[in-house]
Amino acid sequence: MIIFTIFGLILIIATLSDAFETIILPRRVNRRFRFSRLFYRVFWILWIKEKKFFESANAIKDYLGVFGPLSLIILISVWAVVLIFGFALINFGIQTDIQSPHNARDFITYLYLSGATFFPVDIADTYPIQVVGKLLAIIESGIGFGFLAMVIGYLPVLYQGFSRREVNINLLDSHAGSPPNALYLLQRLTNGDSVEILKSQLDNWEQWCAELLETHISYPVLAYYRSQHDDQSWVAALTMILDASSLILVSNNPILRSKAKSTFAIARHAAVDLTEAFYLTPHSSQKDRLSKNDFIRLRTLLKHSAFSVKEGEKTDEKLLYLRKLYEPYMHALSDFFIMSISPFLTNEKVEEAWRKNI
Repeated sequence: MIIFTIFGLILIIATLSDAFETIILPRRVNRRFRFSRLFYRVFWILWIKEKKFFESANAIKDYLGVFGPLSLIILISVWAVVLIFGFALINFGIQTDIQSPHNARDFITYLYLSGATFFPVDIADTYPIQVVGKLLAIIESGIGFGFLAMVIGYLPVLYQGFSRREVNINLLDSHAGSPPNALYLLQRLTNGDSVEILKSQLDNWEQWCAELLETHISYPVLAYYRSQHDDQSWVAALTMILDASSLILVSNNPILRSKAKSTFAIARHAAVDLTEAFYLTPHSSQKDRLSKNDFIRLRTLLKHSAFSVKEGEKTDEKLLYLRKLYEPYMHALSDFFIMSISPFLTNEKVEEAWRKNI
C-alpha cells in the first residue's frame, strides 16, 4: 500500500509547485515540462479545432474569447481535484483509522474524507481518529485555506494587468484606427505639433510594451484573454508599434529616430520573449506585408509629412532588416493566438471603432 502514499505525495508536491510557479512566482519558469503549460497548450489546440462548428465570424470570435477565463477556472478546479485525490491516496495508503458509516475503509470513503477536509463542509459522519490522520486533516485543511486565499488574491492582479493592457489598446483606436495601422497613424499626424505628439506616443508605447512583457511572462494566461473589440488585440497593437518605429527609424526626422530606437528595442524584446515563452517557431508569412511597390506607395504617401522616408537603396535595405528582426515572431504569435495583424498598406479603409456605427 506504500505505493499509494508515495504517489499521493508526488501529486501534492507537483500540484503545489505548479500552482506556486503559475500564480505566485513573478518570473518565467524555464523548465519545459509544467502541468499548467501542457494544460494550456493541449486545451488551446483542442479548443481552436472546435471553432469549425461556428459559421459566422462573430460567433467564432465570441467562442475564442471565452477560452481565457474558462481555462483559468478549469485549471484551478483541476489543481483542487488533484490535491484532494493526492491526500486521499495518502490516507488510503497508510489506512488511516477513521470513523465512518459501516466502518468503511475503501478508497471512495477516503476520497470523501479528503474532499470534506479540503473544503469547509460538514464531515461529522467521517473523520480521523488517530493522531496521524488528524495531522493529515489539519495539513490538508490548511492547504485548502491557503489555496483559496491564493486564488482570491490572484484574480485581482490578473484582471488589473488585463485592464492596463486594454486601456492602452483602446487608446490606439483614435490614433491608429482599428485594427491599428502604422501608416494611418503617421498620415493623421500632419499638423505642427505632430513631432511632439508622436514623441509622447513613443513614450507611452515603450511603457506599454514593458508592461506587456512583464505581465504576460509572469501570467501567461493573459495572452489568451482577447480584447473587448473584434478588430483589436495585443498582437496587432504590438505589431503596429514595431511597424511605426521601423518607419520612423528610416525617416528624415532625427529627433524622432533617437526616440523610436528605444521603443523599437523594447517592443522587439517583448515579441521575441513572448514567442519563446510559448515555445513558438518564428516564421515568415507567405504574403509579404510590404512589397517593393507598396513601399514606393508608402514613401509617396509620407513624402510631405514630418515623417518622410529617406530615399535610396540603403533605406530599403535597412527597413527590410528591421522588419526581419520582428515580423517572423509576430507571425508566430498571430497564427498561434489567431489574432490577425495589419499589413503596412491595406486596400481596406482604416477606420476608428467609434466611427463605425455613425
